[in-house]
Amino acid sequence: MTSILTNNAANTALLNLQNTVKSLDKTQNEISTGLRVSTAADNASYYSIATSLKSDSSALTTISDSLDVADSTLATATSAIDEISDVLSKIKDSLVTATTQGADRTKIQSEIATYQAQLKTISEAASLNGQNFLSVDSSATGYNDTASFVASLSRSSDGSVSYGTITFSKTDTALFDSNGDIGILDKVDSTTTGSFTNADGTTATATADGKSVFNLDISALTDEGADLAMINAYQKQVEAAIKSVTAASSVLGSTQSRIESQKDFVDTLKTSVDAGVSSLVDADMNEASTRLSALQVQQELGVQALSIANESSQSILKLFQ
Repeated sequence: MTSILTNNAANTALLNLQNTVKSLDKTQNEISTGLRVSTAADNASYYSIATSLKSDSSALTTISDSLDVADSTLATATSAIDEISDVLSKIKDSLVTATTQGADRTKIQSEIATYQAQLKTISEAASLNGQNFLSVDSSATGYNDTASFVASLSRSSDGSVSYGTITFSKTDTALFDSNGDIGILDKVDSTTTGSFTNADGTTATATADGKSVFNLDISALTDEGADLAMINAYQKQVEAAIKSVTAASSVLGSTQSRIESQKDFVDTLKTSVDAGVSSLVDADMNEASTRLSALQVQQELGVQALSIANESSQSILKLFQ
C-alpha cells in the first residue's frame, strides 16, 4: 500500500543512515584521540581497570625517580666511606711509625691531626638531598634511625594500595654522631689494651685512655714502655675502626645494589602496566582506518537510498495530474 502519511522505505533508510553516521562519528573520534575507550560510556569495565592501571603507572614512575635519588645518595656515601677507609689506613701507618724509638711524635701527631680532620670533613660532605648516613645527630628532633626508601607498589584484590620499602639502620653506618659521640669514629674507648715488649723481655701494658679515633693524641707520649704500649692500644683501636667502617661500607653497598636491582624491576613493571593499559583502551589504527573507509561508503549509499525513498512519494502526484 502506498501512503502519503507514512513512507516506510524513507523511515528505514533514515534509520540506517543515522546508525551509519553514529558509527562514523565514533570511528573518527577513535582516530583523532587514538583511543577506543576514552570514557566510561565506551566500556565501563575497561575504563575502570585502565584508570587504576594508569594510577599505578604514575606511582611507579614516582617510585623509580625516588630510587634514582636513593641510588645517588648511597653512591655518595659509599664513595665517601671508601675515602675514609684510606685515611684510617694512613693513621694506622703513622701509629706504626710512632712506635719507633726516637720518632718525632709531635710531627707525627700533626700528620694524624690532618687525617682526623679529613675524617670529619669527608663524613659531613657525604650528603645528598638532605640525607647523610655517615654523620648524624641521633638527638635531633624527628630523627629516625631507620633509613627507608620506597621501592615497590602492590594493589590487593579490594583495590587498596600498599608500598614496600628497603631499609637499613643508620647506627650501622654512622661514623660520627653528635649525640654523645657514639659513632664509629667518635666513640670513646676505655677498654682496648695495648702492649710493648721491652729490651729486657718485660712486657708493658696500657689501656686506652678514653679517646676516640677522631681525637687520639700521641704528641705527649715518650719512648717509655707504657707509652709505647698506649700507641699499640691506639693501633688496635684504629684497626677495630677499619673493620667497623668496612662493615658499614658493606651495609651501604648491599643496600645500593638492592635499590639498583629494584629500580630495574620497577621500570620493567611500569612498561608492562603501560602495555596493559594500551591493550584495553588504545584504538587499532589499521582497523579503524579500514572501518572508516567502509562507513564513508555506507554513508554515501545511505544518502542515495534516502533520496530514492523520498522520490517515491513524489510519484503519487502524477496520479492526480
